[in-house]
Amino acid sequence: MTKPSHPTLQDILKVIKKPTNEGNALIEKAYAFALKAHEGQKRYSGEPYFSHVAHAALNLAKIQIDATTIAAGLLHDTIEDAEIPPKVIEKEFGKEVLYLVEGVTKLGKLKYRGVERHVESLRKFFVAVSNDARVLLIKLADRLHNIQTLEHVPEAKRKRIALETLEIHARLADRLGMAKWKSIFEEFAFPYAYPEQYEKVQSIIKTKRVADEKYAEKIHRSIQKELFINGIKSAHVDYRVKNSYSLWRKLARKDMDPEKVFDILAVRVIVDTVEECYRALGVIHQHWHPVPGRIKDYIAVPKPNGYRSLHTTIFRGDGGIIEIQIRTDEMHAEAQYGIAAHLAYKEGAGASSKLGGDIAWVKELVKWQKSVAKSEDFLEHLSMDFFKHRVFVFTPNGDVIDLPEDSSPIDFAYAIHSDIGNHLSGAKLNGKLISIDTKLKNGDIVEIVTKENSSPKRKWLDYAKTTLAKRHIKAYLELSNPIEQFAKKFFGKKR
Repeated sequence: MTKPSHPTLQDILKVIKKPTNEGNALIEKAYAFALKAHEGQKRYSGEPYFSHVAHAALNLAKIQIDATTIAAGLLHDTIEDAEIPPKVIEKEFGKEVLYLVEGVTKLGKLKYRGVERHVESLRKFFVAVSNDARVLLIKLADRLHNIQTLEHVPEAKRKRIALETLEIHARLADRLGMAKWKSIFEEFAFPYAYPEQYEKVQSIIKTKRVADEKYAEKIHRSIQKELFINGIKSAHVDYRVKNSYSLWRKLARKDMDPEKVFDILAVRVIVDTVEECYRALGVIHQHWHPVPGRIKDYIAVPKPNGYRSLHTTIFRGDGGIIEIQIRTDEMHAEAQYGIAAHLAYKEGAGASSKLGGDIAWVKELVKWQKSVAKSEDFLEHLSMDFFKHRVFVFTPNGDVIDLPEDSSPIDFAYAIHSDIGNHLSGAKLNGKLISIDTKLKNGDIVEIVTKENSSPKRKWLDYAKTTLAKRHIKAYLELSNPIEQFAKKFFGKKR
């Protein structure tokens, strides 16, 4: 008997760690329904179309999401591509599955740098995600399989799909803390989006990896031995190679000099408890000298996307240095699969019906998008504020403020409160006075100095990077300028 070209029902069910009879029955029913609905349909590769939805469902099962979401993953193309009426989905599978399927269907209209109706779909999508991020997870699982089969797509479409994947799907996975999926999106899209840059990075990796990997192989065994001797006997030590796209982005910021990138290879230490994370850090520092200023505690202060780990960079002893990451099994699962893994560990699969409601940046985005009227502004600011590389800076009280790269103290002030931004008169960075156009970096402690008689200046618009700050500055300037107020009142609606 020949092996089917798509994942079987058993392939999907066997990766679920905490199956239930009810959940398995729902998935089995959705599997059979989708198989029949897509009968006779083919993909560009010549494979049955059903292969795609089965792979999407398998991707969802691997992150231990609930059975309802896996069923919706199997059914996610039935309305649009198999022309199954929504009322049939609701009758067979209930309102919750229909809600998820329709949420994903609306996203099908989104195209990279699309026209207004596509942007409107994106707006609706973020509103849906703020209530239930499972819609997003299904869409990402769908794209995960599509990007891995991109070579079968007509050449004219490949670059658009690759760029869309890098600019939207990989960024969304990153914001949800799903490093595993982000890495897959980037690794498969990069060669088609930027072929010349891809080849250049591959050459750098090949040259630098030979020496680094030889040392990583040696040091990871030495670390394992030292941890065992010091009583941390269950530690698992291995290493990973930075993906090509992430490396290219970092090289671009480092003058394309691979000697300035310290984490092309990183050694990972997985232990049982938080206490063992800190003990392991101490053991490593006893035997290898740490690089000053390169120790980061993301356990005490997690990144806003939930990432937790200890990072240190050590001198190798041969003139080179290498990064070490220390975390628990739970932290590692969360680093790979983000909020989905967090729910699987904390609350069990059934808890994911509320997935998304507590994602602060999604709530912020939904609130923000209501104030952006023009579609082109929405796409521009979406990329600028939410999909840009992030910096994490601190208030003097230790609260983390998540801002786009190149943000200034002005952006920081408005991120805290509009009144603080509107009365900003100066800023301190790590205790020292700085200019308000200074670019903030990861780990900076920022203190805003305010005065009652201080107010926004027009030149602040050149320094501010976030939509939030720019909007508050413009609003204040308009209110304080009688001529602009008059023009807005009498001519605003006609413009």
